[in-house]
Amino acid sequence: MALFELARDEKALDAVSASLANLKSALRDSDDLRRLIASPLVSREEATAAVGSLAATMQLDPVTAKFLGVLASNRRLAQLGAVIFAFNTLAARYRGETTAEVVSAHELSGEQVDALKARLKAQTGQDVAIQARVDPAILGGLIVKLGSRQIDGSIRTKLNTLAHAMKG
Repeated sequence: MALFELARDEKALDAVSASLANLKSALRDSDDLRRLIASPLVSREEATAAVGSLAATMQLDPVTAKFLGVLASNRRLAQLGAVIFAFNTLAARYRGETTAEVVSAHELSGEQVDALKARLKAQTGQDVAIQARVDPAILGGLIVKLGSRQIDGSIRTKLNTLAHAMKG
């Protein structure tokens, strides 16, 4: 992926990672930003101007800011979520980490993420980068996907299993 290679070559992996984490949070929290990146009605010029202002306001690093401009001018802002995910996966692999996708009913605290990383590191023998997302539909617990393994400790799955067992 071009953004990862550019960040690696510019020795800006940490700066780009931080900027993308901020963008991911902004995407989660801002309806206006989600509409901007998804709307086909926004012209290239408007999108480029908007991401330029966004990059300045959020104080994004220059590599990320330029990349957002390229996405906007090529009408690819809708791919921003996939770009962030792919960058994080490549950066983790580059750092010798494995990536775990974690789904929780509520946002995990820093301590919970650290405890989960330590537990997964003990199991895998590698540092683990966590890519967390929230899905209230699982009711509670966690779903952890690490490589081809998935551990589903969600309350929704436990309730479904119990209901199935009771049907007999």
